[in-house]
Parts: sequence; C-alpha cells; structure tokens
Amino acid sequence: MLLVTSWHEIGDRVFVRRYAFYDQNIGVVIGDDGCLVIDTRISHRQAAEIRAHLRELTPLPVALVVNTHGHSDHAFGNRVFRPAPIVGHEGCVRFLRDTGEAQRAAVMANMSEIADEMAEVEIDPPDRTFTDRGSADVSGRKVDLRYLGRGHTDHDIVVSIPAASVVFAGDLLENGATPFFGDGYPMDWPATVEALVELIGDGVVVPGHGDVADRPFAEAQLGALRSMAALAADVAAGRRTVDEAIERAPFPADEAREPLERGLAQIRGELG
Repeated sequence: MLLVTSWHEIGDRVFVRRYAFYDQNIGVVIGDDGCLVIDTRISHRQAAEIRAHLRELTPLPVALVVNTHGHSDHAFGNRVFRPAPIVGHEGCVRFLRDTGEAQRAAVMANMSEIADEMAEVEIDPPDRTFTDRGSADVSGRKVDLRYLGRGHTDHDIVVSIPAASVVFAGDLLENGATPFFGDGYPMDWPATVEALVELIGDGVVVPGHGDVADRPFAEAQLGALRSMAALAADVAAGRRTVDEAIERAPFPADEAREPLERGLAQIRGELG
C-alpha cells in the first residue's frame, strides 16, 4: 500500500491529496451536485485509490475529470472515471495517441514492480478538448481552463478556481525536484510561466509534484527557467561551451544537460 497524506482544503471546497508515488498532487473541486478531479495518476489501480479516497470527502459523483497534460502519471488512470467526461487540451489527445504505448513500455522497462499493472492499463484520451481557453461549471462553481503556451509539453494546461484563489499548474511547476524537460520546450517555458504567475496573484498554486506553494515560489522557478533558456541561447551563439553552461545552470549538473540540449534543439528548429 502506498503511503498518502490526507486531503487538505486549500480553498473553499478545493482539496489536494499528495501521493507518495512520484510525490504527486491530485486535486478535487466539490460542487453542490458533483465534483471535478484533476489528473488521474499512472494506472487504473492508482486511479481506483483516488476514487476510494474521494469517499472521505464526499458521496457526490465525479462529474468531470481534467488532464493537465498527457504524461502517463497524469492521464493513464482516466478509464476508471468513466462515464464522466474527461477534458484536456486538444494536443493531449494527440500526445496520448501518438506516445501512449511508448510511455507504457518505458514505465514497464524502468519500474518492473508495476509492469503487470501497466500492461492492464486502457489508455483513454480526453473526449472534450479546447485550444486556448475552456471552462467548466461544477454545480455552479466556475472553473477556468487555460493553455498558456508550450512548457513542460506542447499542451500543458492550468486549472484555475477564481472564487477560491487556487491554481493547479500541472507540471509547468515542480516543487522539490528539477522539472522534467524530456518533452519540454525550454525556450518557451519562461513566457508560459510568466503568464501563470499572473494567474496565481496572491493565491495558492499547486504544482504537479511537491509542496503546495505560492507566487514567490512560482517566481523563483520562473527565474531558473529563464536562466536555463539564456544559457542555451549563449551556447547557440557561441558565447559559452556546453560544459560552461552546465556549470552555471540553476539545476544540478547531472540534470542540466537535458534542458540545455533540448533548448539548443529548439533553437535549431528541430522541435517544431
């Protein structure tokens, strides 16, 4: 059994639960007649844990699910929540269809302890999509869905509950670990987080992983993302070598090469 925290109310009827597996945050917004779940974890078994834990909060049904993006740990539990509609960026559907099996294979290869579990997963992309901005009404509660630009992927969205002053940032922000750049766009990511910082205002922001935080945390991570992009630009312009850039990176040296090389690939036009 995975260790979990209890639910924490971080705004009016807005809750987060932090799961030990990947140190991941799952969000819930409760309305009068139903609730909204933000992200579904890596498998049907982990999603079933969410459903079981929801009973600690409310007997109300899940009216809607939101995927912040299409990585396995955020969307592979989708099937468990049907027949509830699942909302995501239009790029999330494409990403899951194009990379879902490769993601499954990678998890099975790297985490043998859940290989059997992963083999049983039914990849189920969102059936409701939007391009730049969407919204949801959860029993009269307004939830805003925003695509702010490329960052952790090309389709990250943020979930804002204005009346509660809470923003779920997905993996555009990560607290306590270096953000994952494997599908990222380091040259665009800073501008996307700049827009996110404005949405946070004086409220609460929930990163995809790690401690719930606030605007100063988001601004600090924005500074690190800007530094990484600037170092990639310096290398591309011949002002620094790759090794010199890694030495000056805001992330540990063994984790800085990937964002630097990905940034260089983006500058060269190799990422689209």
